[in-house]
Amino acid sequence: MARVQLWVAAACAVVLALAAPSLAGDPDMLQDVCVADLASPVKLNGFPCKANVTADDFFFAGLKNPGNTNNPAGSNVTAANVQLFPGVNTLGVSMARIDYAPGGQNPPHTHPRATEIIFVLEGVLEVGFITTANKLFTKTVTAGEVFVFPRGLVHFQQNRGHGPAAVIAAFNSQLQGTQAIAATLFAAAPPVPSDVLAKAFRVDVPQVDAIKAKFK
Repeated sequence: MARVQLWVAAACAVVLALAAPSLAGDPDMLQDVCVADLASPVKLNGFPCKANVTADDFFFAGLKNPGNTNNPAGSNVTAANVQLFPGVNTLGVSMARIDYAPGGQNPPHTHPRATEIIFVLEGVLEVGFITTANKLFTKTVTAGEVFVFPRGLVHFQQNRGHGPAAVIAAFNSQLQGTQAIAATLFAAAPPVPSDVLAKAFRVDVPQVDAIKAKFK
């Protein structure tokens, strides 16, 4: 009986080991190309394939110009994911350009479906991520340098230079998903109860309500 249990445990371990690569990112593609049909009424995990495909489906010019950083964060993210670049459907990759005004910030956030790696185009940035053990890893990066943020961990970028900064980001998912921590907690719809946030942050409810008002 013990030997049977051992074999069952071993078989389960092998199955999990073989499944691990497919669980690490997007599902594997089953054909050469599958350009996303964003107008299809069919709902599935991803997007159905478009019938008539051209070279333009695999081209995207949206990252060549700086984004507008005139906003409270002082940053702008221009995405090149499947929702804007249908040619990456099923390919497990996407990109983004992030621009920062002087003092601008890409606020603490997570990507639940992807690891992110950035290449600095210009400027000086303080970047970092926090592990599940609450350990901060941070570094100052400049033009030509690269930094990676592990999948699912909270991370940020802050412009520490006197001029604008910009990076190109790459993800191992066609749609990485983004949860900005402050907006998720203080601008959810319907709202997270203020007393819940007050207890979590160890502050008073009026303080929570004042923060919520800034996100409206």
